[in-house]
Amino acid sequence: MPSPPSAAKDAVYHPHFARYYARLSVTADERGGVAELRKELLAGLTGRVVEIGAGNGLNFAHYPPAVSEVVAIEPERHLRRLAAAAALRAGVQVDVMPGTAEDLPLESGSFDAAVASLVLCSVADVPRALGELRRVLRPGGELRFYEHGRAEGRVMRAVQRAADRTVWPLLLGGCHTGRDVLGELTAAGFTLGAYRRLRVPEKGPPTPASYHVLGTALRG
Repeated sequence: MPSPPSAAKDAVYHPHFARYYARLSVTADERGGVAELRKELLAGLTGRVVEIGAGNGLNFAHYPPAVSEVVAIEPERHLRRLAAAAALRAGVQVDVMPGTAEDLPLESGSFDAAVASLVLCSVADVPRALGELRRVLRPGGELRFYEHGRAEGRVMRAVQRAADRTVWPLLLGGCHTGRDVLGELTAAGFTLGAYRRLRVPEKGPPTPASYHVLGTALRG
């Protein structure tokens, strides 16, 4: 069945997943401890910030007052509408824009920091997206990331590989659970700062998507 005419203009069109994600992400924030991780991710940021894949805007409430502006890029129409509503409630200036991580409609070297939060798992071209982030960051600018990561055990890594090659991306908006985020950042020319691996949620049986990494990287 062809997409609706208006959908053809959208770089990303996952209407059913977008609605599912909007509900799931709120639950994860409230019951799974993700809201605290968002606060940790954004703590201490200053100046002008670009956030890619802003989703439904759950990060916006956690930006510190020293941030002068957030430019939030979100390609999916339903999530972008929710992000625009969240921007009105934020304590800092947030401008929500359409666009993709691989082709940011932004000037080079114009941001002090960048944020990638649960988005690199789903972009089509991770090296290109990270190249775009390097381009728009000023020299020495900081990238904050909170992403799915590879499991440490061989068995779960094998499960992640199997999931990522089959049904997981199809059902979950292009998400891949086991990408090597740290390796991709290094290959893209970022210098890794402090980071930590974690499981979300901490308790209960793990899934391929339970493994995360949260940290910082600097643009050289």
